[in-house]
Amino acid sequence: SPSFIKAVVSTQSTGKTFSVTGWKIGWALGPANLISQLQHVSSCSTFTAPTLLQEAVAGAFHHERNLAKSEVGYFSWLSTTLQKNCRMLADAFSDIGCEPVWPDGGYFMLVDTANMGWEFSELKTGRCYDVDCVKWLTREFKLATIPISVFYGDKNRHLAAKYIRVCCAKSDETIVKACEIIRSLKKN
Repeated sequence: SPSFIKAVVSTQSTGKTFSVTGWKIGWALGPANLISQLQHVSSCSTFTAPTLLQEAVAGAFHHERNLAKSEVGYFSWLSTTLQKNCRMLADAFSDIGCEPVWPDGGYFMLVDTANMGWEFSELKTGRCYDVDCVKWLTREFKLATIPISVFYGDKNRHLAAKYIRVCCAKSDETIVKACEIIRSLKKN
């Protein structure tokens, strides 16, 4: 509804928008009365925003604006690539009995590992299942994933215990290799 839009501020960053981790340049879009308050907060909390990076971001947006409706633009390429990579990873996890949670967008996909029957309780680490699971996957199979429970407070951590997060923003070679490793995990 229009009243809802008056209360929404969208924050974005170069790191996510253009896949340049470490470029600490961000922006916010929203109603003027809210943006003016954010400008005050920003001036009290941001101590540097390199001019060269700001100019590079502006140049990238200017370049992409001219390509916005074409298939050669960065945003079209990124969307197509992430969807393809997510599909490949989702298929590999489905093949071994896991349940991927298809993302509506973004760099990551969640995977429910509950059907795998993997057990880590004998390790007696005191950590949540997903933390032990991702450490095992990394150590034993060189498959780096991310635990979800770390994003939850103690009271609700159990809700994410059997989920892991996988990154879809990788090279074709890395995605293919990851899919091979995932399929090697199939229960016999």
